[in-house]
Amino acid sequence: MSKVAFLLANEFEDSEMKVPYDEVKKAGHEVHIVGLKAGETLQGKGGKASYTTDKAISEVHASDYDAVVIPGGASPENLRTDANILKFVTEINAANKPIAAICHGPQILASADLLKGRTITSYPPLKDDMVNAGADFKDHEAVVDGNYITSRTPEDEPAFVRELMKVI
Repeated sequence: MSKVAFLLANEFEDSEMKVPYDEVKKAGHEVHIVGLKAGETLQGKGGKASYTTDKAISEVHASDYDAVVIPGGASPENLRTDANILKFVTEINAANKPIAAICHGPQILASADLLKGRTITSYPPLKDDMVNAGADFKDHEAVVDGNYITSRTPEDEPAFVRELMKVI
C-alpha cells in the first residue's frame, strides 16, 4: 500500500480534504496530514471538518512518501510561502511521484516553479496565475499530466479521486 501526505493548513475546502482523505484511507493506504506544525488542529473554511496534523513539514522527507495530495480552499495560500513545503513538493516531483492538487492546490506548484510546460487545471479564476507560471490551462474536471493530477472544484471530486486512486 502507498504512503500519502496531505498538505494542510487552516481554511482548507472541507470536502476537498475529506473526500480524498476518506477514500485513500478506506482503500488501505497510510495517510499523514502534514502541516506547518505537528499536533495542530486545522479548521475547514466551511466549518464542516477539522483535522489534526500528524507531522510538521520540517520533519518529513519526500522519500518517505509515495504521493502527495494538496486540498484547496485558502490552505495552499497559507502554505505556499514556506520553504519546507516548496522543497517537499519539488522533491516529490523530481522523484516523479504523484502530486494531486485540487482547486487552489496548484498555487503551491506555481510557487515551487513546477508548472512550466505542464498541463493542469485549477479553480477557474486562477487561470491567469497558472498560465503566468508557465502552465497550459485546461478547464476540465480532471487533468492528468505525467505525475500531476489536478481538478477545479468540489464538484470535480469524483474525477479527482478516481484519477488519484489509479496511481497510488
